[in-house]
Amino acid sequence: MLNVGLIGAGRIGRVHARSVAANAGATLRLVADPVLAAAESLAEAHGARAGSDVDAIFSDPEVDAVIICSPTPLHVDHIVAAAKAGKPALCEKPVAMDLAAVDELQGRLAGLEPLVMMGFQRRFDPSFRRVHDLVSAGEVGPVEQVTIVSRDPAAPPAEYIAVSGGIFKDMTIHDFDMARYLLGDIVAVSAVGQHLDPALADTGDFDGAVITLVSAQGAVATITNSRHCATGYDQRVEVFGPRGSLAVENLRATTVRRFGADASSAEDPYLDFFLTRYEAAYARELDEFIAAIAENRAPTPTIADGVAALRIAEAAAASANSGAIVRL
Repeated sequence: MLNVGLIGAGRIGRVHARSVAANAGATLRLVADPVLAAAESLAEAHGARAGSDVDAIFSDPEVDAVIICSPTPLHVDHIVAAAKAGKPALCEKPVAMDLAAVDELQGRLAGLEPLVMMGFQRRFDPSFRRVHDLVSAGEVGPVEQVTIVSRDPAAPPAEYIAVSGGIFKDMTIHDFDMARYLLGDIVAVSAVGQHLDPALADTGDFDGAVITLVSAQGAVATITNSRHCATGYDQRVEVFGPRGSLAVENLRATTVRRFGADASSAEDPYLDFFLTRYEAAYARELDEFIAAIAENRAPTPTIADGVAALRIAEAAAASANSGAIVRL
């Protein structure tokens, strides 16, 4: 049984707490958050202890491994603290706020040989994993084009956006990792950012974007993002090659189609919350983390995957602000 310490009792912390509680191989032992009331509420729901001292997670002998759901500017410190304590860590994206912080992280981890997994849960979604496996098996031949659509039902609070690092590091970074998962290394990035949502006008961030990525093999991925989608959580992927194509469609609460005087072939809206859409993915992500610890091997995605996605995110921001293609 893996005893887990959870850093952060916010929205993503609650997601991981739920996954741990549902996993037969793990127990939530301690929840730490500077907002003690939040930590206590989450801990009580899952039979864990709570505290406001995050550093206590790293010294607690009852904690075997750490899930890091703290704000992005704290990821480097918490990854390093877990490594020094000899505790495997699953860290939410992005790995750091910027590439300069990544350089600091790599320097501080030198000689520690930590077991760190990055939280790109979409790799573990059954449909996306199936596409990846079919691509690897040559189902469509050499991949030529990938299309990724990722739209949220509604934007997060403005105060969250202000500390998130921006849409490319906070939202699109999942799509950057998915593009790499399907295509391999990316060598060129072109992005157009949009300012179309009046409610987000004061955030200083884009509320939508279209990004083009070119892989080292010449394949092209197009990513479309928006902070709002009236139909729900819009998550689609298409992979095209000379032998055919693979497509992942949106999930709905039911498969019922309605026919009547006012509509034909009407279906339920898309699932409207990322936990509902990716519940199976979070469960399988935790399974991989637990298995890697038990087998004493590197988990996937790695810190290197996190760094690669962050590098693309910074290139996309530079392109969106300059209008130029950024080569990596």
